[in-house]
Amino acid sequence: MMNPNLTLCEVCGQAIPESDCVDFDGQTLCPSCLEAETICCTHCGSRLWRDDNAGTTEIPLCQPCYDHYYTSCDHCGALIALADAHYEAGDEEQDEPLCDACYHRYTVSGGIESYYYKPQPIFYGTGPRYFGVELEIDEGGERIRSAQALMALANHGAERIYCKHDGSLDDGFEIVTHPMSLDYHLHQMPWAPLCHAAVEMGYRSHQSGSCGLHIHVSRNAFAQTEADQDAAIARVLYFFEKHWVELLKFSRRTQRQLDRWAARYGYRDQPMEILEHAKKGVHAGRYTCVNLTNPDTVEFRIFRGTLKTNTIFAALQLVDRVCDAACFLSDEELKALSWTSFAAGCTQPELVKYLKERQLYVNEPVAAEEEV
Repeated sequence: MMNPNLTLCEVCGQAIPESDCVDFDGQTLCPSCLEAETICCTHCGSRLWRDDNAGTTEIPLCQPCYDHYYTSCDHCGALIALADAHYEAGDEEQDEPLCDACYHRYTVSGGIESYYYKPQPIFYGTGPRYFGVELEIDEGGERIRSAQALMALANHGAERIYCKHDGSLDDGFEIVTHPMSLDYHLHQMPWAPLCHAAVEMGYRSHQSGSCGLHIHVSRNAFAQTEADQDAAIARVLYFFEKHWVELLKFSRRTQRQLDRWAARYGYRDQPMEILEHAKKGVHAGRYTCVNLTNPDTVEFRIFRGTLKTNTIFAALQLVDRVCDAACFLSDEELKALSWTSFAAGCTQPELVKYLKERQLYVNEPVAAEEEV
């Protein structure tokens, strides 16, 4: 029989004198368990279970105090007092909060911008078909100096690119171009020296396995009216579904990678059926082979990253050819178009060379250089 002057701690089961026990949250605790299992909110002083700490080990917080007085850095997750949070455009209603270190590293520095950075686009070349490229590079470090060096090279005489943080990368960043015509990409955008410099710095794209090459095409390039745009975009989706095997080979990705980052919509007999399926939200979000969630662009996400200039050009030229087919062929003509006929109509030297390297051009394979 237990001594009536003793009470059992409801956490550890130890018998303790009643005078030493503490009632907390409807339970009786010994002093040791009170110290080990609970903590006091830094802001209001109220006691809470350690597991309910909404702050950090150094700054414990109850949930109401966190909600009213604190937030977390959108980039690194650090706890920030609301009064100390930074916002990229100075608008806390629209922007995500950043801690002081991340704000200065990704915004003020002008080297690697935050993931949400979207400058006013600068258009280069003759439209209306403009291509914006997002090229992910990895394994060389998320270094501001590296980003600044690449921007200095590419932006000589004009602001052509900027660099952004990308959470899907292990140790790199994303190079983003302003919208450019295909001709500008091929002849005025300094892709060759940019890629060479990145490789010399230790960056990889194809070989890292974590990187993608995404190409945005302006929606206005498909047609002037929304209905005509939809009809052309539907034919783009149909082309991807019909020729998925060939495009998978072209992309240099595995099916598993595409399922995660650039999933297909699923084949339907008519182009508009695929578009209607896509618009129903079955594939919500942007991780589809042809991302339709952007208001001003259609994003082609199927390609694996690369620092080989010819491959970048070939991807741009392929997208241009697909857009031509979608804009200038009827539904029935596109449905009748075989991959062999499509490939035979490709005349750009970089695209033809790449198709031959991937054995996608009328059975004329050639030796391929190593991707980086």
